[in-house]
Amino acid sequence: MSTTKKTVSIGVAIVEDDIPAREILAGWIRDAEGFKVVGEYTDAETAVAELPQIKPSVVLFDINLPGINGIECVRRLKPRLPETQFLMVTVYGDANHIFEALAVGASGYLLKQTRRAELIEALRDVHAGGSPMSSQIARKVVQSFRRNESHPSGGEQVELSQREGEVLELLARGYLYKEIAEQLKISVQTVNTYIRRIYEKLHVRSRAQAVAKYAHLPMGTIH
Repeated sequence: MSTTKKTVSIGVAIVEDDIPAREILAGWIRDAEGFKVVGEYTDAETAVAELPQIKPSVVLFDINLPGINGIECVRRLKPRLPETQFLMVTVYGDANHIFEALAVGASGYLLKQTRRAELIEALRDVHAGGSPMSSQIARKVVQSFRRNESHPSGGEQVELSQREGEVLELLARGYLYKEIAEQLKISVQTVNTYIRRIYEKLHVRSRAQAVAKYAHLPMGTIH
C-alpha cells in the first residue's frame, strides 16, 4: 500500500496598498508549489489587528503604506509573532530604510523590481532561516559593515573575537548557518555558539537585528 507524502504549504500574507502590485505578488505566490496566500492587506492597521490570529509563516511588507508605515508595523508585530518572518518588498534602497527595517525585526529586504523566481526563492530562503536581500541591498549592508569596521569612532564599543566577526560578516551576507559552518570549516553547533555570544554582546535577539546594529556601531577591538 503506497502512501502519499503531504506537502506542507508555507502561508504568506501580503501588506501592500498598491492593488496591481499586490495582485501580482499574490498571483506569483499562488502559482508557486508549496505556498499559499493566507491574507492580503492594504494598510498596516488592519494587518496589526488580524495577523496575530492568522500567524502566517512569512509576511511581505511594503514600507510606504497609508497611515502607519511598514517598518512601524513590523516593529509592533514582531513581539506578537516571534516565529513569523517579515520580508520587506519596497522601492526604497537607501541605507536608512534598510537598517531601520532590519533593526525592528525584518529578516530580509527586496526591491520591487525583484523578479518572480527571485521572490519565490527569497520566500523559501527566509522560511528556512536565511536573510534574503536584493544584490544592491546586500552590497550596501556589507559596505556599511566594512566602513564602520575600518573607521572606529567614539560611543558604544563592541568587542568581538576574530571568529565572531567572521561569523557576523557571513550573516550580513545572508549565509545560512549550515553555509557559515561549511565556509569556516566548523560545525553548525559551533556556529550556533558563536551567534549566541554575538547576540549577547550586541543585546539583540535576531540575526537581522545583529547585522543592523553591528553595521551602525563604531567598532571596538576585534581580537
